[in-house]
Amino acid sequence: MSRAAKVVAALSVDEMTERQGRAEHKRLSEEIAHHDKLYHEQDSPEISDADYDKLRQRLKAIEARFPQLVDMLSPTQRVAPTPTTAFAKVRHARPMLSLDNAFSDEELQGFFDRLRRGLERETDLKPDAEIALACEPKIDGLSISLRYEDGVFVVGATRGDGTTGEDVTANLRTVKDIPHKLKGKVPKTIDVRGEIYMERKAFQQMNERQEGAGEKTFANPRNAAAGSLRQLDPDITATRPLRFFAYAWGEAEPRSWKTHSEYLKLLKEWGFKVNPLSRLCRTPAEVREFYRKMSVERPSLPYDIDGVVYKVDRIDWQERLGFVSRAPRWAIAHKFPAEQARTRLRDILISVGRTGALTPVADLEPVNVGGVMVGRATLHNADEIERLDVRKGDMVIVQRAGDVIPQVLGYVPEERPKRTHKFQFPTHCPCPLKTKVQSEEGGVVRRCTGGLECPFQQVERMRHFVSRNCFDIEGLGGTHIENFWRDGLLKVPGDIFRLRQREDEIKKREGWGDLSVRNLIAAIEARRTISLDRFINAIGIPLIGEATAKILAQEYGDADGWLAEMLQAARERKKTPDAVKKEKAAAEVGPSYGRLCNVEQIGVTTADAMCAFFGEGHTVAIIRDLLKELTVQPVERRVVAADAKLKDKIVVFTGELSAMTRDAAKARAEELGAKVTDSVSKKTSLVVVGENAGSKARKAAELGIETMTEAEWLKLAG
Repeated sequence: MSRAAKVVAALSVDEMTERQGRAEHKRLSEEIAHHDKLYHEQDSPEISDADYDKLRQRLKAIEARFPQLVDMLSPTQRVAPTPTTAFAKVRHARPMLSLDNAFSDEELQGFFDRLRRGLERETDLKPDAEIALACEPKIDGLSISLRYEDGVFVVGATRGDGTTGEDVTANLRTVKDIPHKLKGKVPKTIDVRGEIYMERKAFQQMNERQEGAGEKTFANPRNAAAGSLRQLDPDITATRPLRFFAYAWGEAEPRSWKTHSEYLKLLKEWGFKVNPLSRLCRTPAEVREFYRKMSVERPSLPYDIDGVVYKVDRIDWQERLGFVSRAPRWAIAHKFPAEQARTRLRDILISVGRTGALTPVADLEPVNVGGVMVGRATLHNADEIERLDVRKGDMVIVQRAGDVIPQVLGYVPEERPKRTHKFQFPTHCPCPLKTKVQSEEGGVVRRCTGGLECPFQQVERMRHFVSRNCFDIEGLGGTHIENFWRDGLLKVPGDIFRLRQREDEIKKREGWGDLSVRNLIAAIEARRTISLDRFINAIGIPLIGEATAKILAQEYGDADGWLAEMLQAARERKKTPDAVKKEKAAAEVGPSYGRLCNVEQIGVTTADAMCAFFGEGHTVAIIRDLLKELTVQPVERRVVAADAKLKDKIVVFTGELSAMTRDAAKARAEELGAKVTDSVSKKTSLVVVGENAGSKARKAAELGIETMTEAEWLKLAG
């Protein structure tokens, strides 16, 4: 974000000029589109619901002050991103709209006042007449629509963009709460709408199974439900513990019910599960009491809820009130604030990750936060502890960020014990080696310098080693790695390929039999040949990920040549004092070090981290031991024609491409002579911008880098 944009973002809406409002409206729209895509399509939100709601509230406030900024592309006029193409598209007979939110009692009262004014204007409602509202918990799941014809389930779809969703019929047929044929007298055609969700206990059990099998785990039940429903293989969905509550309808011919509460009774008669906590409230006082009751019972419910939904009960009144933009006037979602709790900080522990990063963790007296018992919470890094000034023995405030990740917000000053001491970040790793901790220049991360010899790093590195983007060894999950390491079967990565010699020992372990051991050994043997980029990524070099590993592989070609160059670069860097290095160009420090610094996406900071990694003798011994067990395939050098359209250009793709996949676009760019990277820098030559592009497109604009649309890219790519 530019300095000017930061200034505008800090302004209150009332202080903005129209020009500032237009700039902030554009920034918020792009940011919301980015988070919509993560939430609805990838099931991996990176901010909490509360923070997302704040973005939308600020956007609505800007549009209220500057109505001329509202257009059909604004997030306030849309429900969700256009559905992806992994599933066939289904057009809803009637749109699946979203709901407006109320976050305070004042906003709720505003809803009551608008209802009464609207009904007095549209009907003969008397000023003192009651307005009955159907109230129900707001399930934190995935909205779907089920179409029945003559009582038979024929098609099921996600909400999508509200007009068009994804056809997930085959997956929905595996959900036990969804009847394939309805009971009793039903409309000839009806779209039954509701929420797919997953209960907390079932979610935890599923995550444990996923981790044990080395598969992806989910951040929360909502993501798990969405990810499970959007599996391309229905057999996988069938293994997931999905549930369904019905609560609304779309098209219904003929419709016999006159109230929402009457419809809920019919749903139960037809064979659907309806939330038993739903009730009819006849006064604002009853509505507020229902909200209070749900907020108290929320932690003890078997599923997650993030608020309460209120709907005008009479259908004819709903029809009179109608809709505004993306939401009905006759309903609202009353959201809960992020849940917090107070508990005692027993200690601050240090966790060591696969790259040696030391992360402080709060050891808490277990406390119930939003239905989950929390005993640990990350404190991120030394700077965060300094900012919070939390100390052993403090009474602290804990919140589940996004109702998922526990975090410490601060301490309660009046309950701080006497004679507490500031936390001193360790200067040595807590591992048995007690190796020194090194701070990264200009960063907040502190790392153990023990490398692959550090026991804590050994376990985390081996978990990374067998993961999907590295060696991808099926059946050797994180739990197995930890157990094998603890019992001495694994100490270094090369030991994985020597497990064949210990088959008899493994068969005697609980949960292992002849078949499972044979399958594991077969999966390991299948990975004895691997590409150089996967090998580099698997080793777990600090600051080196999948994309950079591919660039290094292309630069150095084969494992022996790459390792020799890394060792030489480490020697050159070690012989040069920092003071001398700052005065000399990287190439003058040494040819191998200079070459490494000039590799795309490396630079001096990353090169120094790599040199430190390869400067440890035990690290190199472990890598050489591993190479004895493997065949690392050399890279086929790309031959770029002199007249290639993108020769020596550095290209970045961002946003959603509709005409081709991202992988296909990258492959085509490389065929045209380009180097494709994942991040935008001053070295970037071109950024191809698809739909719902976010920060990369903004950074390209700030740096003055050439951009083109997907249509322009397709023309260039031929």
